[in-house]
Amino acid sequence: MQAILNIGESMGALPLSDFDLAEIIEKGLPVERLSLLKQKGLTFSELGAVVISPRTLKHRKARGENLSHEESDRAIRVERVIALADQVFGDHAKAMLWLRSADESIGGRDPLGMLRTEAGGRVVESMLWQIDEGVYS
Repeated sequence: MQAILNIGESMGALPLSDFDLAEIIEKGLPVERLSLLKQKGLTFSELGAVVISPRTLKHRKARGENLSHEESDRAIRVERVIALADQVFGDHAKAMLWLRSADESIGGRDPLGMLRTEAGGRVVESMLWQIDEGVYS
């Protein structure tokens, strides 16, 4: 439950449960909430590659639209994984370095790039839990 509250607070919404979080995602987060990911250290290019393309973002801003539920889901996933990496590494800079570094266990890809999909996000979360438990090889 605490992880849900931390994610919601940092994304500018305060869900009280997984159901509340699902409803927030379905409605779509306001585009302005992406600035919180930038504050966490995501570059414009990374944001475009993982959450929403720059062109689509420009159109959403111009029309005053929220993120789609898919884009909102990716934004929350990225926030959740960054928070977990921060917790595991105990240092935000180290966490971001790990997320950006190629890893042979995922085919030479970087963990951040894996966050485009829910399945990729689960792989990265599993890697982080293994690191935390000292069993990651």
